[in-house]
Amino acid sequence: MAGVFRRIAALAVLAVLAGAGPVAAQGMPAPDWEAIRERARGQTVYFNAWGGSSTANAYIAWVAERVRERNGIELRHVKVTDIAETVARVLAEKTAGRTDGGSVDLMWINGENFAAMKANGLLFGPFTDWLPHYRLVDTTGKPTTVDFTVPVDGMEAPWGMAQFVFVHDAAALPDPPRTIPDLLARARSNPGRFTYPQPPNFLGTTFLKQALLELAPDPGALRLPADDAAFDDVTAPLWDFLDALHPTLWRGGRVFPASGPDQRRLLNDGEVELSLAFTALEAASSIEAGLLPPTARVYALAGGTIGNANFVAIPFNATAKEGALVVADFLLTPEAQARKADPRHWGSDTVLDLNRLDPADRALFDAVPRHPAAPEPGALGAPLAEPHPSWMGRIEREWQRRYAAG
Repeated sequence: MAGVFRRIAALAVLAVLAGAGPVAAQGMPAPDWEAIRERARGQTVYFNAWGGSSTANAYIAWVAERVRERNGIELRHVKVTDIAETVARVLAEKTAGRTDGGSVDLMWINGENFAAMKANGLLFGPFTDWLPHYRLVDTTGKPTTVDFTVPVDGMEAPWGMAQFVFVHDAAALPDPPRTIPDLLARARSNPGRFTYPQPPNFLGTTFLKQALLELAPDPGALRLPADDAAFDDVTAPLWDFLDALHPTLWRGGRVFPASGPDQRRLLNDGEVELSLAFTALEAASSIEAGLLPPTARVYALAGGTIGNANFVAIPFNATAKEGALVVADFLLTPEAQARKADPRHWGSDTVLDLNRLDPADRALFDAVPRHPAAPEPGALGAPLAEPHPSWMGRIEREWQRRYAAG
């Protein structure tokens, strides 16, 4: 009889999956995973993810091959420039009453976009406890349960770790600046040799947040929601720093690179001394791809740099919820995580707790070759927590007001 009740509960959850509301899975028991896999077979999953990295695009193409072979799922990578555009589309669908048959099944999402979707009831879930491989995730030593200070609450699944780094050519610049004031001093003594991507590009905005964390009189204020009263006082040192920095920048601060890859090209061409990235293996993977010289290296500032986890989420009205769940679970498999950690394929630290893996799965990570450009374990220090997502939009808007005209 107990088995009958479990089966009825599973069927009830699957019925909800077929026509889910904003928080369809709330309070429901874990469903029969094999039943989800069976329903996922033959589905097409539209995965909206940043398309600005050839390495990431190739990795997602590999994932598509695997889930097609193993699960009969057709994964389509919808390459986006800014995931906020996808968030706006899902919100428009909800406003129009499109509660099922949505155009987005899976999203690569972080920070303010996750916070906005969660606040507006645009997410399916909580679902992470349904994923068989979620049990392998490091939920205590890595920030996999909080996204820019906002609790995840099972509404998105981690799939990679990230830490903000500076990239330099050690042959040309053996002793790069290790603090924000040192960076300003270096830029003043070597004008035209530094720049950063133009906000709202995420690397450009992260550079602003990184500088603010070091310069703010009370960095703890950045973990709380921003308000008008605090914003001017907290951010004043950032604008003073940028006012001094911009005249020294590449092309006089009149134009900025559009993205991290654009700035990386400037570093490779010798036009600037530093580039910015959000992965500890940026130098290693770029060397492997022929995008930086063999002497490229990454480093973090003396006080540490911002770190976070990358997540995937399922919109409330996704058409292929079962397929999206299966893909999200595959991204957490040791096979997928080990390949993602390999700088030849991506170079992203795993979200898994390696101590939870059996010997065969641990061997997948042990087999990942150590690249000469990979930082030594612990060399980047403990990652700093992201500011609350409400600071991000305010900082971007103020930057645009002050500097967008060049």
